[in-house]
Amino acid sequence: MAEEKESSVLFSLKELMSLEEDRIAKEEADAQAREDEARRAREEAERQAREEEERRLREEEERRRQEEARRREEEARVEAVKQAEIERSRAEQEQRARMEALAAQQEHERKLAELAQDKGKKKLKIAVGSILAAALIGGSVTGFVVYRNNQRAAEEKRVAELERQRIQEQLDQLQKDLKAKEKREEELQASLKTAKSDAERAVLKAQLEAAQAETKKARGALGSGGPRPASGSAPAPKAKPCNCAPGDPLCSCL
Repeated sequence: MAEEKESSVLFSLKELMSLEEDRIAKEEADAQAREDEARRAREEAERQAREEEERRLREEEERRRQEEARRREEEARVEAVKQAEIERSRAEQEQRARMEALAAQQEHERKLAELAQDKGKKKLKIAVGSILAAALIGGSVTGFVVYRNNQRAAEEKRVAELERQRIQEQLDQLQKDLKAKEKREEELQASLKTAKSDAERAVLKAQLEAAQAETKKARGALGSGGPRPASGSAPAPKAKPCNCAPGDPLCSCL
């Protein structure tokens, strides 16, 4: 009986020790779980903080990149406008220079024509005096009349041919300039279609507008009828028929 009681007490003690060990193990496990949870929470907070910082840095970098891109585009746009203005000014200066050169050429040709006419008139006067003297002495001016008419016709024909050649050369040059400007306009239009950036498109668009203006001016120069006859080189009026009697030295048409 005593042994059974002792065994019962030992069993109870063992049972209590086992329960105590289980409780201690459970507390240790709970403590470890809490520690693991706290560590995971700390690691998650640190991860989120790193990700938030990385996101902020990325956004800041993207903002700086966009601002830099906008700044470059604005600089390109300003430069394009500046280049277009320079191109337009250069084209206007070239056009003025060509017009001044053309005017100087026309003036030079007019003076040459006047000089040629003056020389022709002097030669004709000398020839008239000589032939009149011979006619008065010889009693006939028929040969002189024919000679003078031939000389006058030849001089008028020469002056008219010079003027025709000058006008044709100017027309050829105007047409050549127009073709060159149209070709430049087509090249700029093709380049504009294949432009890869807004800045490049802005530069090409400004250059295209200047080229279109120059092409329009060139078409206007041709459409207005082309070069005009130089002053002083207008066609001479047709000679009136001479009704004087042959051999009349006082005839007004001689």
